[in-house]
Amino acid sequence: MIVKMTSSTRTDRLLAIGMSLMLTLVSPAATRADEYPSHPIKMVVPFEPGGGTDLLARLIAERLSASLHQPVIVENRPGAGTQIGASAVARATPDGYTLLSSSLTTYAFNPSLYRNLPYDPARDFAPVSLTGRFAFLLVVSPAFAANSLADLIAMAKASPDKLVYASAGSGSPHQLAMELLLNRAGVRMVHVPYKGAAAALKDVISGQVPVMMLDVATAREPLKAGLLRVLASASPQRSVEFPDVPTVAELGYSGYEASAWQGIVVPAKTPPAIVAKLNREIRTALGDPAVREKLQAAGIEPIESTPEDFAATILNETQKWRDVIKAANISPN
Repeated sequence: MIVKMTSSTRTDRLLAIGMSLMLTLVSPAATRADEYPSHPIKMVVPFEPGGGTDLLARLIAERLSASLHQPVIVENRPGAGTQIGASAVARATPDGYTLLSSSLTTYAFNPSLYRNLPYDPARDFAPVSLTGRFAFLLVVSPAFAANSLADLIAMAKASPDKLVYASAGSGSPHQLAMELLLNRAGVRMVHVPYKGAAAALKDVISGQVPVMMLDVATAREPLKAGLLRVLASASPQRSVEFPDVPTVAELGYSGYEASAWQGIVVPAKTPPAIVAKLNREIRTALGDPAVREKLQAAGIEPIESTPEDFAATILNETQKWRDVIKAANISPN
């Protein structure tokens, strides 16, 4: 039997074919996003186990494992100023099964510190979300002559290149936070790098090197014990833990801000739907009161963002710290 095709039938057929083609074109990506994740996820942390960045990653990984119903396994791959872990993620398949949880060192410092960086943060990564921030305090040894930020700057102006300050190492967030302040104040001090914040702190407490930018988590107990004094906070707002400490911005350096922020990225070209799903789950994890309490107890301020806002943060911070690194002629250890 021959069926005569009417205009209406033809239109219906064409619509059906069109829908079929659309499904053919979009279904692989849609299916991947709908089925994601179907097996365990790896979260690379380019630092040694036990530090703040590692703790932050593990708390998020634990919550993601529960919400995504697949294990999220933290893999520590330290070395070369985070380059080893970061470059491994940059080369990974962009399918959402390899994440990088790292700091501004990876995303904003390294492009200006290393000439032959094996990855490009702007080209090789898709930002997912900011995750946390380590606030800094400007601390001094108890017997040091300066009782305020104004005193410290006046001393530095009176004796250029005589005062010394400590940091956790060349190219560390501690050093760059201090150099940003010195740059804004128009003064110079001599940098003494140490292998880690703990070694630097020991000499600051003793007075051998009297000044340092130090993260709140590390400074907390020495401050409470009277082994350190604090002159200012490097955050844009006063510390919840130390509300009587003024910010550097309050003390005459408007716009000054320095912190060691953290964030999670995936390899570039990861499907946007997967990035969006990870973003939602990470932000939900960071909103969990139990997670926030643990992070705050460790001196970490939980923060989250859209992928677009995180991308803007990376771009702006890269330019900001590029200028500081160039002005101070900073090179890594």
